[in-house]
Order: sequence, then structure tokens, then C-alpha cells
Amino acid sequence: MSAKRSNKTNKVEVTHIVLPSHANAVGTMFGGQLMSWVDLAAAIAASRHSHRIAVTASMDQLDFIHPIRVGDYVVLKSSVNFTGRTSMEVGVRAEVENPLTGERVYAASAYLTFVAIDELGKPTQVPQFIPENPEEERRNKAAQLRRQQRIELKKQQQP
Repeated sequence: MSAKRSNKTNKVEVTHIVLPSHANAVGTMFGGQLMSWVDLAAAIAASRHSHRIAVTASMDQLDFIHPIRVGDYVVLKSSVNFTGRTSMEVGVRAEVENPLTGERVYAASAYLTFVAIDELGKPTQVPQFIPENPEEERRNKAAQLRRQQRIELKKQQQP
């Protein structure tokens, strides 16, 4: 499946409101809740790109840069950065938005790897991601470097 898909279909923006059930005793968002939302936004981007069910293979470190509080909006921007034969790297940027002013602040980011699966649950080939502008080219090159680092780390972890 070497068909090229428009990169407009593999970008996702999702907005959530942080409710009391999403937060700890001091009113800041649980990290696990944010991880869940990040994973969902990334899964949609991967599935849209591959036109398949896409399952999470890994999540690189998730750094919490800015606190997210009850009542804030969380805006998640995800996009496919790179494709292998059956896998895709998806980057997700989380921004916290003040619902009264609209001001947004960078809050967190992560890179996730997804694998597209067929009807039998087996990995299946995905369309190639072809960068269409300088920003996508930059993200694609950085993703290729991260992929090499993941491969090397995996080799080191095996007995």
C-alpha cells in the first residue's frame, strides 16, 4: 500500500475541559489522564493516515512543562511525523488554554509509535508519509533520528 495520503488527514486537534474528576487534591490534572488523552489524539491521527486500526506500540517520555488546572481547556495537536513499513510515529503537543482569555501555553508533548493492524490483528503496511512543507520535513527528519535511537535502545535491552 504505497499510496500517498494527504497530510491534512493525519492531523488532529482535540479539546477537552479539565473536570474535578481529572485532577488531584490540589486541583492539577492527573498525569495519567493527560497520557490517556494524548494516546487517543495520536491514535486518531495514526488511524486516519493508515485507514486502519492503529495500536500503541510505545510512548516516548512525556514531559509536563506547565501545570494544567481544573477548568482549563487542554488542546491536543497530533500529527504523523514518519512512517515505516507498518509503523508510524505521531507527535502530540498539549497546550493549556485559559477559557476566559483564550491564552494558550505549551504544557506537554510526547512522541508515540503506532502499528497498523489488519482484520486478523496482524501488522499491515501503511501509506508512506511524504513531507509537504519545511515544517513537516523538519519533523520527519527528527522522527527518523528518534527511530534510530529507539532501535539502538531496543538492541541494548535484549539479552
